[in-house]
Amino acid sequence: MARCNFCGEKIEKGTGKMYVEVTGSVLNFCSSKCEKNLLKLGRKPRNIAWTKEAQDIKKAQKGGSK
Repeated sequence: MARCNFCGEKIEKGTGKMYVEVTGSVLNFCSSKCEKNLLKLGRKPRNIAWTKEAQDIKKAQKGGSK
């Protein structure tokens, strides 16, 4: 199974959207919400609280301060 390039969730087979850039790199998205946040709005996943990347960063910061 592929993972969403924005939020990090697993994408069920037969669902989601695949975006191919001019450079040939492939981006997978689980929803239009993730697609718009990355492509249209230019947001970084590490700055959005509900993404896996942001949650991992928050856990690492909490664990390091103990």
